[in-house]
Amino acid sequence: MALPQDISPVNSELMEALVRTGEMPWTPQSFDPERSFMKVLWTGPESGRVTLLFRCLKGAVVPPHKHLGDAHTFVLKGKLEVRGTTIGPGDYLYEANGMIHHATTALEDTEYLFIMQGAVLFFDDNQFLGYQGWEEFHRAREKVKTAT
Repeated sequence: MALPQDISPVNSELMEALVRTGEMPWTPQSFDPERSFMKVLWTGPESGRVTLLFRCLKGAVVPPHKHLGDAHTFVLKGKLEVRGTTIGPGDYLYEANGMIHHATTALEDTEYLFIMQGAVLFFDDNQFLGYQGWEEFHRAREKVKTAT
């Protein structure tokens, strides 16, 4: 029996689903390129959502920032200090749109899954340092694809 309407996808890019993370190189993060790395697993231009895998070596620091959308963190291994709280393996952290916090520090070599919508705005006491949103992550992912 045929369906009463066509439900086939219009955009074939929406069908990207499988990412073999073990085959992806780690990309250094601009704010701490010696100790902080990422793998861009997925970017969603229609929503501004991204899925990232982060690796931070002990002592890596993510500068103070504001979330311009919600963010979800799931720690796979290691420990992070976030807003005065230590999170470790198996811990899940939700950060609401508009959340501002000081630097995040890797207390141990740490890997975590990070899913966010919107951008993250980095700053210090005197100025904005930049932002990262889906477009920056998309460009980083495309750069890795063309390099391999």
